[in-house]
Order: sequence, then structure tokens, then C-alpha cells
Amino acid sequence: MAIFTKLIARIKGNKDSFSSDWSELESELIQADLGPSLAAECIEQAKKLSTDSPQESLLQFLASKLSKRSHEMNLSKATSTILVVGVNGTGKTTSVAKLASFYKSSGKSVLLAAGDTFRAAAVEQLKTWGTRIDVPVISGQENGDPASVAFDAAKFAQTNNIEILIIDTAGRLHNKSDLMSELAKVKRVVEKTSPISEVLLVIDATTGQNGLMQAKIFAESVDVTGVILTKMDGSARGGVALAIEADLDIPIKWIGSGESESDFSPFDPDVYLKSLLS
Repeated sequence: MAIFTKLIARIKGNKDSFSSDWSELESELIQADLGPSLAAECIEQAKKLSTDSPQESLLQFLASKLSKRSHEMNLSKATSTILVVGVNGTGKTTSVAKLASFYKSSGKSVLLAAGDTFRAAAVEQLKTWGTRIDVPVISGQENGDPASVAFDAAKFAQTNNIEILIIDTAGRLHNKSDLMSELAKVKRVVEKTSPISEVLLVIDATTGQNGLMQAKIFAESVDVTGVILTKMDGSARGGVALAIEADLDIPIKWIGSGESESDFSPFDPDVYLKSLLS
């Protein structure tokens, strides 16, 4: 990613440059998906940094912008129920499968719930993934009640001592209000049987500031506890991760890259920040 390479070069060189040079750098940071507010703050901070160790100083500043909430998953001793939300096209259903594969490979028992019942392709996609990674999938009828599917899965998970239940959810209904109401309903119904351990929002890194806007909308309606950042293998600069953490205090918890189930890993803040500078 190396978003801040030019900024560090400017600090090492001559900070008393023309204001137009700083404006150009600020524009580049905005284009790298940091957003106007954070980009402006980075420029102001850069002007104050010592030329002796700009990387370390900038690294400390960027670290201060990360969410203070834990980047680790909050798993319970009994069944850990993970609700995965996000708009269609972000890689939500694939991320559900990758998350399942991650926990299965670590030796945990896993169950999937195909709660995106309004999109038949999503249910079939998750069933195909289930077969591929050898994880059972609970599903219902096409256009059926997602909350019913989630409830059945939660009951099954508890009865059979499943350690990890991951619920895929709808990514699009007739309007935003309907979608958020449906997600809230799913959460309420599941919590009658099992507490929700995590609500993970899937964000496509290539959508830039649209990703930040999606995070804001979902955070207003459901208690998002973490983000899965997908499609980090292509043209994504990755700045939206820092923007989400700085603006919304929501920690990135997972990074998805390619199409394989192995192209998925826990978010490492230190590695991420150093990649912005190197």
C-alpha cells in the first residue's frame, strides 16, 4: 500500500515547501481512501514532525488513530454466535465461508446459517462452500424468514454443542430501513437462544469512501463490533481501514484477499500500519 511514502519523503526533504505541494499530498491521501478529515490531520501532523525519524513519529500518530477496542474476536466458552452483515457485492457470503474454514482448521466445531434467504444465489453459494470445507449449513425456503433460519441454527448449535455459529444475513431489501429492521429482528430472535458474540460488517476495500459510508449506516442501526475488510489483493489502497477505525472506533478484525478459503487472516494493526509507510 505504502500510502505515506511521498509524505515521508517530503518530511525528510524540505518541509518549507509551497502550500500547493502540501495540498497535492493531501489530495493523494484522500484518493487513498483516508477521507478529507483524516487526510488534513495527517498533513498538519507531518508539518510538525522531526526530520530525524519521520517514520517512527508518523507511525505513532497513525497508531493513535486506530480503534481502542480490541481487534481480537470475542468468543464465548459455550457457543459463539457471529452475525455477519453488509451489502451485497462486498464478499459477505464468501467471508462467512472463509471465517468458518479458519475456525474449522483450528479445530473448532462450526455451523453455518444461510440467512440471506432473499437471494437464492447466496443460499446456494453458502451450501456449496459448506460442502467444500465440510461444514454443515442450516437453510430454509427461498424468500423465507431469515430470523427463522437463524433461530433454527442457534437451537441446533446449542443442542449439539457447536462451538462456532456463523450467520449470513440479507444484504439488500426494498430500502435501508427494511434491511436494518430485518437485521435487528434476526439479532433479537437469536438472542432468545444464544447471546451474539460478534456482529461483523463486511466492507469491500475497493469501494473507498463508500465503504466508510456503509460502515456509518450499519453502525447507526446495529451494534457492529468489528469489520471484515475484503478484496485487499487488487487495487485497494487500504486507507479506508484507518478511516473506519479513526472515525467510528470500529476495529478491523479480519482481512480477506483472494478467492480461496486460505486467503483470510486476522487483522494485525502493526503489520497494517507499517505497510502504509514502507
